[in-house]
Amino acid sequence: MRVVVVGATGNVGTSVVSALAADRNVTSIVGLARRLPDWRPDKTTWHAVDASTADLAPYLAGADAVVHLAWLFQPTRNPVTTWRVNVLGSSRVFEAVARAKVPVLVHASSVGAYSPGPKDRPVTEEWPTHGWPGAAYGREKAYVERLLDVFERDHRDIRVVRLRPGFIFKREAATEQRRLFGGPFVPQRLVRPGLIPFIPDTPGLRFQAVHGDDIGEAYRLAVSRPVSGAFNIAADPVIDPAVLAEVLGARLMPVSGWMLRSAAAVAWHMHLVPASPALVDMVLRVPVMDVSRARTELGWQPRHTAVYALKELLEGLRSAEDIDTPPLSAHTGGPARIGEVTSGAGTWP
Repeated sequence: MRVVVVGATGNVGTSVVSALAADRNVTSIVGLARRLPDWRPDKTTWHAVDASTADLAPYLAGADAVVHLAWLFQPTRNPVTTWRVNVLGSSRVFEAVARAKVPVLVHASSVGAYSPGPKDRPVTEEWPTHGWPGAAYGREKAYVERLLDVFERDHRDIRVVRLRPGFIFKREAATEQRRLFGGPFVPQRLVRPGLIPFIPDTPGLRFQAVHGDDIGEAYRLAVSRPVSGAFNIAADPVIDPAVLAEVLGARLMPVSGWMLRSAAAVAWHMHLVPASPALVDMVLRVPVMDVSRARTELGWQPRHTAVYALKELLEGLRSAEDIDTPPLSAHTGGPARIGEVTSGAGTWP
């Protein structure tokens, strides 16, 4: 089996490539990324390709499956750029899959594609996917879901799978996630139990997580098993303020959603953090997902709990572990994070 992975060098991409490389039925992997990595997993050939502009036909020819992961989180202060790459780029990938007659397309959707929903009961894959319109991430993920609706209608001979995971954590991606969401001023080595005084006990602050190795396995199963449609992917337990406080050895402090968003907005407007305050709105509104379908139809079982994944993120922040790919390398951003600082939080590509 020959599998093309579009966006193969980031948090999810490295996990997917590793899972596919360990599958004896996968004979070759074509990794496409904007910048070539020095990481050299088995069975993998790399090509420097910008999926939003390049001719993808030569790379998809003869593929048995395409896994589309390419997604640009930055620059969060320029939603036109992220729309062009994420939405229009996804459209180009889907069109190329159809032209190349690739029989399987697996797409990286997200819990962020879901419309606001309940936190006290899980929702299935039938929950509406209109996103949270205030956040570019939610708008873009939701729009790509509509593109896939049309794609499936027009190409019934192609098996389409959409994975909708919660937050994805692993040790080696911690530096990238700090760069994308925390910014250059987060003191990584001080993010440890006992040094964070309190956790905001905010209504709606409940989210799901999954370890990178487990999401990699979910994609491998989606490629190899005769399934189609959407699958929610997350591990237990649901992460809430009480879990965060226990992991970090912190106390809970009541903080309203308005106060939490206002604090994020101040940091955003002062260019201290790259993550838009709209992401706070989205996290407080995304529903809790039911993952039963992934377990019964996809045959997916996480090996790690959500708490384990969260602890790996924290350990990765302290140790600055990485993988030798441009998105995950601890050296991306320049010495002393100078590239992040000089370019402005939220504008780093």
